[in-house]
Order: sequence, then C-alpha cells, then structure tokens
Amino acid sequence: MKPIFYILFGLCIMGCKQVQKQPVDVTETRPPNIVIILTDDQGYNDVGAFGSEISTPNLDQMALEGVKLTNFYAAQPVCSASRAALLTGCYPNRIGIHNAFMPNSKVGINSKETTLPELLKPLGYKTAIYGKWHLGDAPQFLPTKHGFDEWYGIPYSNDMWPKHPQQGSIYNFDDLPLYQNEKVIDTLQDQSQLTTNITLKSVEFIYKNKENPFFLYVAHPQPHVPLYVSNKFKGKSNKGLYGDVIMELDWSVGQIIGALKAAHIDDNTLVIFTSDNGPWLSYGNHAGSAQPFREGKGTAWEGGQREPFIAVFPDSIPSGTTRNAPVMAIDLLPTIAEITGATLPNQKIDGTSAWSVLKGAKDESPQEAYFFYYRVNELFGVRYGNWKMYFPHTYRTMKGQKAGKDGMPGTYRNIKLSEIELYDLENDPSETTNLAIDHPEVVAKISELADEKRKELGDSLLGVEGKEVRPAGSL
Repeated sequence: MKPIFYILFGLCIMGCKQVQKQPVDVTETRPPNIVIILTDDQGYNDVGAFGSEISTPNLDQMALEGVKLTNFYAAQPVCSASRAALLTGCYPNRIGIHNAFMPNSKVGINSKETTLPELLKPLGYKTAIYGKWHLGDAPQFLPTKHGFDEWYGIPYSNDMWPKHPQQGSIYNFDDLPLYQNEKVIDTLQDQSQLTTNITLKSVEFIYKNKENPFFLYVAHPQPHVPLYVSNKFKGKSNKGLYGDVIMELDWSVGQIIGALKAAHIDDNTLVIFTSDNGPWLSYGNHAGSAQPFREGKGTAWEGGQREPFIAVFPDSIPSGTTRNAPVMAIDLLPTIAEITGATLPNQKIDGTSAWSVLKGAKDESPQEAYFFYYRVNELFGVRYGNWKMYFPHTYRTMKGQKAGKDGMPGTYRNIKLSEIELYDLENDPSETTNLAIDHPEVVAKISELADEKRKELGDSLLGVEGKEVRPAGSL
C-alpha cells in the first residue's frame, strides 16, 4: 500500500498549495457541498475550543470562522445507534437499531430507510464515506448499498479483532478488514496509517468532484481504542498517546478544509465536525474527557451524549458565534435537506431542521419537546428546556473504580437509580443537585411527554411496545 500512500500524499500537498487555480463557476442553482467529519468516542472536552489543553489549531480556527454549539447531542451514547440517527434523522429505536453491531451481525440498516446520501443523490450529488461504517457488515448492509458511491474503511469498530482485550475476554474474529467499496483489500493489524489514508482519500475525492455537488462523510475510527497514530504526531502532544491521536485528527480537519479552499469551493461547502458519543472512561489515559459533564460513553448523563460540534459555511453561518440551543444528531438530516432543497423522506423521522440555529436567526431548539434519551430501547431520560429528568434505571460508572491504563480497561460498577431525578442544566451542567422534589410541576410535564413518546417508540423499562417503530434490515 506504500506506493498508493505516497501518490495520494503528493496529491494532498500539491493540491493544498495550488491556491492560484481559477475558481470553479459555482452558480446559484448549484446546491452546496456537505462534509461531515465524525470522530469516535471523542469527549466534549477534547477540542481546544471546548476547553481542552490538547493542541487543536484547525478545529479552533473552524470555531473562529463558524458556529460552535454547546448543547449538541448524539442520539445514543453508543456507536451503531448514534450513526444510524445521524444518517437517517430518526431515533435509532424507531428504525430497530440498538447498541453496537458485532462482526457477522445478522441485522443492519434497513434498505427502506432513507440515508443522507440517498436524500442527496436525486440532486446530482456524488457521495463517499471514508472510515468506519458500523451499520451492518453483511453485503446488503454495506455503504454502497445505501447511497454511497465510494467507501474506503472498516465495517465496525477498530477494536473488534482478536488482539485487543475487552475487559477479560477476547473477540474471536479475523483481523480487522479494510474495505474498498464492497471488497476487502487488506486486514489491519497495524492501524497507524488509517487516519492519514482516510484523510488522503477525502482530499482526493474533493479534487475529483470539485465541479459537482458532493456529500463527503469522514467517519474516523479514532480515538476509539485501541489508539493508533502515525509517526507525524507520535509523542507530539502534552497528553500522551490520546493527545497525539487528537492532534492527528485535527490535522486531518485542516487538510480537508485546506483542500476545499485550494479547490475554491469552500464558500459553497458546509463542513460539520462532531463525535458519535462521549469518552470510554474505563480506558483511563487512553480515554478522553467530557468535563465538566457527568459520566461518559454508554450512559445518558451529559458526558455520554453531549458532544463538541462546530460548523463552517462561509457567508451563510456567521463567524465566531456560539449557540446554546439544544440540537441533536437527528436534526442534521432535515437541516441539510433545508439547505440543499432535498425532499425529506416519506417515512416519519424525528429530527427538525436546525438551520435557523446554525445561521444565527435564533438560539432556540428546533424541537418542541426537546430530546428523549434512550439506551437500546430503554427510555432513561428527557430534556425539556433547561431541565433534564431521569427515570429509574441502572447505569455504569467508573467513579470510585480503578481506571484502566495504556490500552487495558478498568472495570465499571453499576448503579441503580431508584427514583426520578431532575436537573437544571443551565445552572448545574454537571448534574449534581436533584431538584425533583422542588419542582413537581416540571416532573409532571416531562412525565407526560415521556408517556407520549413511549406510545410511539416503546420503553422496555416499563414493558411498553412502541406503535411506530420499524424493523432493522435482517438476513
């Protein structure tokens, strides 16, 4: 693979320096390009613009040139469910997708669901995903069967291979497969060049399609454990290997935005950066930070689902702005539909366009009842205004536990939440003071909203079956 690497690296460097090219003739009738950069298990506090000490100059520049959302949420705090929501605009349990799919899964995303690339292709968009898919690894579930013209990457999480320990057990699968479209072209025992190669593929796609509208989905497998970084950034950060990985991801963002500018199409491109869920805290120094929020990946507490979010769209999104309105990943599909003029899916979705928030017209959530926090098919909590209420459930924590180190995980302990808890996120973002007793009217209102949503989507905590759920695809 080395010759391909050096050719693509040359294209990237040459392209990013060719700033004197004649600009592409972008007319008012040409819809904008869409680029979504999604990282894996990156915490809210793992970007400089969100308080990190790790150097992220390219992401910080994005925040200076665009909008930063401080209340952006993944739809669920786990891989497959989160990605399904982003690509379909639906709560994952509405479309039958729960948790994280294992290799050789018998289920995946249903062909009847409309994904973002399928939404955009009728408008002439070229579409590509470079990186992690994780919505089914059987042939019928692969990205090229769901609207993507091109795919280079891995079918599931980068730890789903035999050499990586999982809290005392080892997955019994072949080495991590690397796909080009529908063909396995390699197996990855060493992932140190994967972030670089995904970046170079993305840059090449931008230049190849600079005269067409395109949708580029860059789904980096890092910083999900096991951590890998190229020699370009090894030992470069002040935060160990995890910091090195974040620095390389920031470099990737810079390369992609640099290519858009060099191709003179950045003015007509919406670039979004976010993560799929919070940090995997059991891995200690190989995990990120969700500070100041409580808990991390796998929980409905703020640290599990509140993510860094930055969007840049010159002349459309005011530069250097911050919006505090709650927005969720389910809102991205209808937002992009509004921006591009695409037709929304025929089947019901849960998201609402947040374009008015991004462009600065208002700082209010697009959702009337805000957000419902499911884990698998259990309704853990609801956000309503600045209130967030949790129903009795069991969650995992590393509090009081010995953290993992250098790639080995610590052990979670489970805590049973036995009563309703209510938090004021505006004044208590760390969720430390339960106000349920003091605000019975808020508890009653949110309980009513939850009962209505249970009728739609179900709640296995209470044995309620949803009347408006659709099945996942199955073999």
